[in-house]
Amino acid sequence: MSAQRAELGEFLKARRARVAPEDVGLPGGGRRRTPGLRREELAQLAGVGVTWYTWLEQGRPINASGQVLDAVATTLKLSPVEREHLYRLAEATPMRLPRTTDCASEAVFVEIVEALDPLPAVITNTRFDIVRANRAYNDLFHDWHQLPCIHKNVLWCIITEPAARAQLLNYDTEVPYIAGRLRSAYAEHIGDPDWETDLERLQAISPEFTQLWSRHEVAACTPRHRRVVNPAVGELQFTVTELAIPAHPDLVLFVETPADEDTRAKLPLTRRERVDQSA
Repeated sequence: MSAQRAELGEFLKARRARVAPEDVGLPGGGRRRTPGLRREELAQLAGVGVTWYTWLEQGRPINASGQVLDAVATTLKLSPVEREHLYRLAEATPMRLPRTTDCASEAVFVEIVEALDPLPAVITNTRFDIVRANRAYNDLFHDWHQLPCIHKNVLWCIITEPAARAQLLNYDTEVPYIAGRLRSAYAEHIGDPDWETDLERLQAISPEFTQLWSRHEVAACTPRHRRVVNPAVGELQFTVTELAIPAHPDLVLFVETPADEDTRAKLPLTRRERVDQSA
């Protein structure tokens, strides 16, 4: 059984457990060993064979057409991003086109991210390793990267840095979202030693991440609000926008835009150069 097929089986089981019998018109109540639908119930509702679906969930190397997967996805009430995740794991959709390097160079991206200052901006890969951040970003989130680590990673620092946990006011929604984005990207990197090693390390040091990862939640890219408290100026509110870089599909540009006039006025006061001069 391949790692990708094993991941497919775990994803299906997690999503099946999320659907209550009452949600699909079946009688509820009674004693069930596990939450959600039984395998035979899902197979019947999707119009597929029980044995075939059992093999699919067990990660066996069976063929799954788009039409059949669509029936399973509909029964499981998958969102568009979850449906795409299912297709990728089942190898029923084309893989991402090969990376192109002649559309733009990474040196250009560095200049662009610096030019966005005074807006905080950062380029990461899909594993959330920080590739390049401008000075506005480094100044705003300076306290989030104090502990020694193998590499600077947005998710690692938010989860493991006490300052990040204290200063990110909507921590309870941000961390599950980032974990869901990581799970979505993982479908294309199953078996990659760098990914697998990082995930093992993070699960070893963070029971919280282990619990989030076990839920197999996936998330689509969406603009969102981030609320942080800065030691110098107090609460700030930003709209976080993710911008894809087609020439480098594994890179993402994140830009933090003030969500209100109060934040816009306070943002210049977060610069470390100003703080140092006034000290």
